[in-house]
Amino acid sequence: MTIVMQQIQQVSKSQFKAQALEYLRLVQTQKQPLIITHAGKPVIKVTSYQEEKDPEAILQSLRGTLVYYKDPNEPAISPDEWEVLK
Repeated sequence: MTIVMQQIQQVSKSQFKAQALEYLRLVQTQKQPLIITHAGKPVIKVTSYQEEKDPEAILQSLRGTLVYYKDPNEPAISPDEWEVLK
């Protein structure tokens, strides 16, 4: 039996169980997710594995966004400016 996936396909647990390897190969080759359902409700989404980005590239997007505090234990505003104390 040949299974052809066009878009995001939904299959029941029993269908998936009977042909799990074939469905997994399709997800891998076609790069299309597969939704497995129970009683007509989605319970799991199977997607093809993708390598994580280079950690340095992820951190690069954060560079320059850090707020620097000389004394992190010092209050952000003086106690005179606190509304609750007035």
